Amino acid sequence: MSTATPVAELALRVRDRLALRHPGVSVGELATLPGGHSGLTYSVTAGERKYVVKAVPPGQRPIGRNDMLRQARVLRALSGSAVPVPGVAAVDEIEPAWFAMEFAPGEAVEPVLDEPELPSATARARMLDSARVLRELHDTDVRGPDLEAPEPLDAAGEVERWSRTMRAVPAELRPDGEELLARLAEDVPDGLPPVLLHGDFRLGNVLYVGERAVAVVDWEIWSVGDPRIDLGWFLLFADHHNFPQLGRAVPGLPTEAELLDAYRDGEPELPAMNWFRALGRMKMAAIMGHNLRRHREGKHHDPDQERLPPTIAAMIRTASDLLD
Repeated sequence: MSTATPVAELALRVRDRLALRHPGVSVGELATLPGGHSGLTYSVTAGERKYVVKAVPPGQRPIGRNDMLRQARVLRALSGSAVPVPGVAAVDEIEPAWFAMEFAPGEAVEPVLDEPELPSATARARMLDSARVLRELHDTDVRGPDLEAPEPLDAAGEVERWSRTMRAVPAELRPDGEELLARLAEDVPDGLPPVLLHGDFRLGNVLYVGERAVAVVDWEIWSVGDPRIDLGWFLLFADHHNFPQLGRAVPGLPTEAELLDAYRDGEPELPAMNWFRALGRMKMAAIMGHNLRRHREGKHHDPDQERLPPTIAAMIRTASDLLD
């Protein structure tokens, strides 16, 4: 029976697979990459090439954010498309599954939230360009066999999905949250044709070199559904007022109207966008409340989480205002 640790076993599997891809080249050790939100994430070199390895944690089921094969599948389906994504170098379906993708250069910075601060002109250019990238994503054909697209989730299903997250948050952390959920559920707009959704599309998940997008990353929750689901989320990050005590003013950032114009590229206006803006705020409030609850329960210690209550309350309040 093997006495190697799970990481050592993974390293051997990665080394063997990359050695086949790069014969005669030395493959380096796995180095943990910080900041990943799903599975185990490492970097590794093969000669002068660098890769990111994402693996299912030992003992975990390969579902949801830990379904690495699903992430690799969407990246492969988008390879060569107008949507920039890292190339997939290797996929190993043996449990625990993993895949290796090219290490993309660049930086992913959310202007109103992240450090370091971006020059205002750069932040504006990147955000407008990201609106274009999002449109390219939504124009992708979801019928290809390589994608194995799931059944579309409509707007009502999206409300139900995130309502469960919101209701898992203690009531005192989500003032008027139940009223917001009821209002969203009772007035769901008619759907648009389903498209490929990223699920967390924002500037912080698009790697840029200067003003050029080189890779859309973090595909853990991709799905198929109404394009306005992605849009309502993306628009949140254009205004620091949406993040009390968290965000900073960035002069010159595009307005929501400018971002929608860049996304539509001359096409007709999208109906019921205020409802989807409200949905995005509800989702953000639910996620922040969930993170704060985990912090207070000692499951994920992060003192910065204690700054979230004003933003959670503001998200719920402004979402309700959008529905008036």
